[in-house]
Amino acid sequence: QVQLVESGGGLVQGGGSLRLSCAASGRTFSSAAMGWFRQAPGKEREYIGCISWSGGSTRYADSVKGRFTISRDNAKNTVYLQMNSLKPEDTAVYYCATTNTWPSGATYEYDYWGQGTQVTVSS
Repeated sequence: QVQLVESGGGLVQGGGSLRLSCAASGRTFSSAAMGWFRQAPGKEREYIGCISWSGGSTRYADSVKGRFTISRDNAKNTVYLQMNSLKPEDTAVYYCATTNTWPSGATYEYDYWGQGTQVTVSS
């Protein structure tokens, strides 16, 4: 059993930055990696990127490459999503999730999900 809690969302101006956190508890040792996803109203959930627990390797969707950075603190069982140069189209609910598949950008390969945190980017 794994519990994930996202935090750090809020309202930010276009061009600004925000760092999201995902605190994990439970049997996180059994998961290979963590992923970040987002979902805007009326749209499908979109893959952002993922990071491996063991080596810290990362993968990113093309839409966020160069702007978003995923990192992790294994001692704290926490992963982060640093978002820079934010755009209004980044507005969405952001989710973290666990997977036993590396790498993975597919929602069906993720097992546990957080409740999400809202990010709103104004123009």
